[in-house]
Amino acid sequence: MAMKCALTGKKPVTGHKISHAHNVTKRWFHPNLQSKRIFIPELDRWVRLRVSTSALRTINKKGLLSFLKDEGLTLADVTS
Repeated sequence: MAMKCALTGKKPVTGHKISHAHNVTKRWFHPNLQSKRIFIPELDRWVRLRVSTSALRTINKKGLLSFLKDEGLTLADVTS
C-alpha cells in the first residue's frame, strides 16, 4: 500500500538528518497516515479511507462530501 493520503495527496518527502557535529545524511519524512472508517450522513453509509491526520481534522470541520467538492474530487475517486 502506497504511503499517500487518499484526499490530499500527501506523500513522503526527502530531507537531511543533521547530527550535532553537522554530519548530513539522507532521510525520509513520512506523512501521518491513518486508516479510518468515515460515516457520510448524506449517503447513510460508511467509507474506509487512508488519510492524513490533517485531512481528518478538515473532514471533522467541514464534512467529507464538502471536502471532496473543494478538492475537485468525487467519492469514487478516493474509494477503491
